[in-house]
Parts: sequence; structure tokens; C-alpha cells
Amino acid sequence: MLPRTLRDAGVTMILAKFFRAIRAQLNKLANVFWEADPIAQMQYEYDRALEQLKEGRTGLEQYRGLVERVVRQVKIGDAEVKRLTTHTKMLLKTGDRERAGVVALQLTRAKAALDENRQQLAMHEAAYANNLKKIQHASRKLVEVKDKIQRYDADLKMSEAEAEIAKLSASFDIDVTSSFGQLEDAVQRRIDTNRGKARVAADLSADGLDKIRNDEKTEQAMAADALAELESELRETTDEAAGEQSPVRDVQKVTE
Repeated sequence: MLPRTLRDAGVTMILAKFFRAIRAQLNKLANVFWEADPIAQMQYEYDRALEQLKEGRTGLEQYRGLVERVVRQVKIGDAEVKRLTTHTKMLLKTGDRERAGVVALQLTRAKAALDENRQQLAMHEAAYANNLKKIQHASRKLVEVKDKIQRYDADLKMSEAEAEIAKLSASFDIDVTSSFGQLEDAVQRRIDTNRGKARVAADLSADGLDKIRNDEKTEQAMAADALAELESELRETTDEAAGEQSPVRDVQKVTE
């Protein structure tokens, strides 16, 4: 007979709940982009869906265990039918029809139970195959979602970087209407003012140069005159000294 646990809808309800949760999680993944941190939210939903998938796999394993019990019961029932069939034929050969009738009734009941178990097995094998296919499909979808999350994360970071670069470029765009342009204009005006002051100072510095040059020429002329006078005095002194030394040389020559 079919075990009561397999007849109950408990395992099927668990699997149905699992697939509803998986669909809900996958639907949430499509509606999280408005969050403050969509990538983190997507990753959170992905992790939850992955946990649901693991629970579904555990439930499917339990379901398969129950199916295997039905498989074993079908094998046992098939062996019982064969045994009773062989026993009935042997009793008929020996002419024991009374006992053969009793065994034949058992055989009829065993065949009915075997047919029921085979029908149940076929139904649950089909349900298991369908649930297995759904879990495999959900696994592939989660892999795709994970790839999308990674791609979205990379694209989002790249777009944020591009936005920052664009913002930085705009802040350094030299325009007289911008604050930076106004500051540049103020600096340029100060430079022009300082250059104007320097030019005025240079122009004013030329005043009085003629007098200075004349004074320098006068001083140079006076120095030249003083030097000439000194040289003349020196020559006179030298000539006088030479005249005093000449008689002494003459006396020395006569003595010799």
C-alpha cells in the first residue's frame, strides 16, 4: 500500500510554497532599482532566493526518498504477484482447488495493490521530474541574475565614475561667467595693476639722471686733472733728485 506520508499533500505543499517564494524573489529583483543602493538590494534578494532554492532542493530530496519507498513497494508487490501466481498454478496441478481458490483471491488483491502502487509511482515520478525541472530552471535563472548583478554593479560604478569626471570637467571649464572665471579675471586685474605700478616707477626713476650723469662727468674730469697734477709733481721731484746725484758721480769719476 502507498504510505500515508506520500498520500498527504505536505511535501507537495512545501514544494509549491518554495516555487511561489522563488517567483516572488525573482519578481522583486526586477523592482529594486529605485532603492538607495540597488546593487546591495539585488544581492540581498539574490541571497534570499538562493536560500529558498536550497530549501527547495532539500524538499525535493525528501520527496525523492518517498518515491523510492513506493518503488520498493512496487518491486515487493510485483514479486508477491509472481509468487502467488506460481503457487496457484502449483496447487491447480496437484488438484487442490480449494487452496488454489484462496491463493487466487490473495493474488487478485495483490494485483490490485500493485496496480494502484504503479499508478501512484507513475504520478509521483512525473511530479518529481516536473519539480526537478523547475528547480533546475530556477538555478539557471539565479545564475543569470548573478551575472546581471555583477554586470549592473560594474556598469553602475563606471557610470558613477563617468559622472564624477564630467562634474570635475565642468568645474574646471574656464568661463568668465563662472566663479572660477571671475576669480581669474580678478587675478588678471591685479597683475595688470602691479605691472602698471612697475612701469610708473620705471618712468619716474629716469628723473634726475641727467644731473647725476653731469656730476659723474665733472667728478671724472676733476679726478683726471688731479691725477695729471700729481703726475707732474712726481716728474719734477724725480728730475730734481736726478740733478743732485750727477755731481757726486762726477767726483767719483775724477777720484778714480
